[in-house]
Amino acid sequence: MQLHKEVAPPDAGDAAIRPRRTGEAQPITMVYDSPSELPPGTTPVSRLYYEDWNIKVVDREKSGCDNYLSPNRRDFYKIMLMTSGTGCQTVGKDNYLIDERTILFLHPNEIIRWRNAPETVGGGVFCMFKKRYLDQHPSLKLVIDRYRFFTEKKILRLSEESTRMIHQLLTQMKAEAASGDPLAEEAMQAYVQLVLIESLKGTTYTSTGPITHEYRHVYNFFELLEKETNLANLDKPIRIRTAQEYAQKLNLNPSYLNGLVKKHIGQPISTLIKNRLVEESKALLIQTDWSLQQISQIIGFADQPNFSQFFKKYVGITPNEFRRSPISPAYED
Repeated sequence: MQLHKEVAPPDAGDAAIRPRRTGEAQPITMVYDSPSELPPGTTPVSRLYYEDWNIKVVDREKSGCDNYLSPNRRDFYKIMLMTSGTGCQTVGKDNYLIDERTILFLHPNEIIRWRNAPETVGGGVFCMFKKRYLDQHPSLKLVIDRYRFFTEKKILRLSEESTRMIHQLLTQMKAEAASGDPLAEEAMQAYVQLVLIESLKGTTYTSTGPITHEYRHVYNFFELLEKETNLANLDKPIRIRTAQEYAQKLNLNPSYLNGLVKKHIGQPISTLIKNRLVEESKALLIQTDWSLQQISQIIGFADQPNFSQFFKKYVGITPNEFRRSPISPAYED
């Protein structure tokens, strides 16, 4: 089997990835790095953004990975080894058909989407490490920068021997993490370097195929949404808050853009904007010591009471309560 590029003609739609009807695979869901409630059978939401960890290894089968789209900020790099199964990975504006013996290097800043081809998840291992972990290990950062992993080298096709070796290294990393040894994280960064070097041996690195014309508009919406929210601060508050304003920025009819987003993602633009504002509010509450009034203004509210009412409506607790305890017992399930 080979690493393929997925090419669809302009205006061909994206029928293979549309949310399916009853009896078919679950639709694409939004993966945010924060607690959330999703109906049974949809993608489990990662809470990685709020957890106190530097590096971890997870079995792909046990993670329950389903179809997902992750448009918002992540503060971790992700290496994914596929040992079985098939799926389509969209990274930025490029599509790949992924099968066994493939390794993916996903940058925190990329807008990514994953779709399982069959309904089975397939086998493999994830390795994720935070940005701060990379800063703490300059030798690891040097290897990543020198060989352009996560930038030019994003998806590599492996030989059978390299697949076995990398799987063994990741398994050893997982055992190291479970050991509780105070030097475990030091050892794990050495394993990551070995995984990177092994990935270069006898691999196939192919150019990518373009995304569909329709999904390009969807991608541009998420790119603008991320740009508007991720860099928000005291000097640059969020100013674009409605579907009409986003459509105007993208030179599209609001109804047309909303229809495309709802077709491919399964949710209207208003819901996605609301979710993103909630997530950015959580990040600011945790990462800064700014007052609620300041955060209210950054998120785009005229006054703090309206912001607090908005936050409690969608999170279930007040901003102050969340700031004191972002990982509540309810989030641990």
